Amino acid sequence: MEEIDHDDEERRPLGMVLLGGLYLFFFMLTMSSFGYPFPFLGTIYQGRAAEALVFADSLVCLYLFLGLMKRQTLTWYLLMAYNAFEVVNTLTNLVCISAGELENAIGRPVDARGLALNNLSVVVAITLLTAFIYRHKRYFTHRSGYLF
Repeated sequence: MEEIDHDDEERRPLGMVLLGGLYLFFFMLTMSSFGYPFPFLGTIYQGRAAEALVFADSLVCLYLFLGLMKRQTLTWYLLMAYNAFEVVNTLTNLVCISAGELENAIGRPVDARGLALNNLSVVVAITLLTAFIYRHKRYFTHRSGYLF
């Protein structure tokens, strides 16, 4: 009788490990913006409101990281929704927040063309990331609605 190696069944595909690392990076990047102005849906928030938004975004990124590591099916849907929201948020901020408003909020000059290019690059990157996640739904095999 042949022995089955259960480690092979439970081993995360490299793509899932890399995605997890990316969302862990997003978590740390979001946390590092704590205490700074936070652009959200066309408005620049400061103070407690900005801190609350950073905290909420950090929790979402942490949940996505953990869900990726658990290969949770629900996380696949949450990733689709979160990434779509991030694209909408980035484009809304780009259209509604001028370079002058951003300069006033952060207290230093902003290159308007560079700002537009950076934001459009983020939209393209998130769109490509979402396409990758969409194509690899089969890796999200943990059907439980709970992470733990």
